[in-house]
Amino acid sequence: MSGPALPPAIDRLLDLAALPAMALPAAGRRMARISLFDWMVCGLAGADEPVSVRLRAAIGAEGGHPVASIIGGGAMPARAAALVNGATSHALDYDDTHFGHVGHPSVAIFPAALAVAEEVGAGAAEMVDAFLIGAEASVRIGMLLGAAHYNRGFHQTATAGAFGATLAAGRLYGLPHGQMRAAIGLCASRASGLKLQFGTMGKPLNAGIAASNGVECAMLAQAGLSATADGLEGEQGFVPTHSDAPVTAGDRHEPLPGRFLFEDVRYKLHACCHGTHAMIEALAGLAAQGLTAADVAAIRLRTNPRWLRVCDIKAPRSGLEIKFSYAWLAGMVLSGIPTAAETAYTDACAADPALAAFARRVEVCGDADLSDMQAAAEVTLTDGRVRILAHDLAMNVPLAVLEANLRTKAQGLLGDRAGVLGAAVAGLDRLAARDFGVLLRRA
Repeated sequence: MSGPALPPAIDRLLDLAALPAMALPAAGRRMARISLFDWMVCGLAGADEPVSVRLRAAIGAEGGHPVASIIGGGAMPARAAALVNGATSHALDYDDTHFGHVGHPSVAIFPAALAVAEEVGAGAAEMVDAFLIGAEASVRIGMLLGAAHYNRGFHQTATAGAFGATLAAGRLYGLPHGQMRAAIGLCASRASGLKLQFGTMGKPLNAGIAASNGVECAMLAQAGLSATADGLEGEQGFVPTHSDAPVTAGDRHEPLPGRFLFEDVRYKLHACCHGTHAMIEALAGLAAQGLTAADVAAIRLRTNPRWLRVCDIKAPRSGLEIKFSYAWLAGMVLSGIPTAAETAYTDACAADPALAAFARRVEVCGDADLSDMQAAAEVTLTDGRVRILAHDLAMNVPLAVLEANLRTKAQGLLGDRAGVLGAAVAGLDRLAARDFGVLLRRA
């Protein structure tokens, strides 16, 4: 027996955007603060990446009223800052992922939230609450679009993420109900981003575009621009035009009372596509037993079929493409090359003849019985023995362990500065958003 009909998605999102701070789930808030720390770490660590340096120069040359901080130094208009900081924080591909729709929430939404929070003089806690609302919206919209949207070639970080950034920015601008609806409608014409950019600077730019679109749509709605009443599910709206198989109302994933879907966010401990991490963890267990690439005759890896069009580059041509190559990463794990170290992903590594030879021993197959977060492998050793390996990223990690792992990651990327960021997050209820902007300017 079916339950009562759900109201349109846009109405539920508008209710979400209007939730008072006291109604936000405590677990969601804690995860949002963990994401803030991890996002700042990834942003500062990526400040000197080529895409970051070039964007700061190109966008900075446009000028404008400098109200929002730029990772790496300086300030720009809010929309420009969101663009630069979104791309910069995704430059290393080391940020969080939500597998409910396979999107990176922090890099699309925190840059928009920080930029607008600095512009309006909001507190840091208000900024994080706005992020949490936007991140939850992006997950819900991404799951509404369904797997068909991502599998067709759209980058959910950029598409669903733009809507999340719009809600976060709109909340901080204080948009009333009608203007928030208009902002979502405007975003329906702006949200964009394709997976074909993976392995290039275009991928982190997708995150920056999402953040910038969010600020722009909220700003224009505040200025009085009108838009369609339902930019999501209305006739020729974003969902029907961008998904061949959207999730129907009766099958939509609704969080349990007092809980947000965002709480299932996952964090990276390897500086590469999250779709490869289950394989890396499985093979790391083999390496921990003392086995190396020289001991392996063949690997038959099984993964969810959607990843075959994302991270199965057979012969990467650059350090960026290594991040999307099962075969190369498998060789790195078994050769003792640290996948957690961003410095490992170089063009020289992509040209390594030993890794190229090992990659030819790796067969990657799609298995629809595996989830997006699982990997299984049959490893044949040179002595004829066969090892069966598997890993599931959905396994819950105690929060204390997660936070310790992320502190270790931060220390490896930023050294002692990681402690300063951690202290700021711990005391954010006493700080303004601008205090975090100051921290990010000091690359």
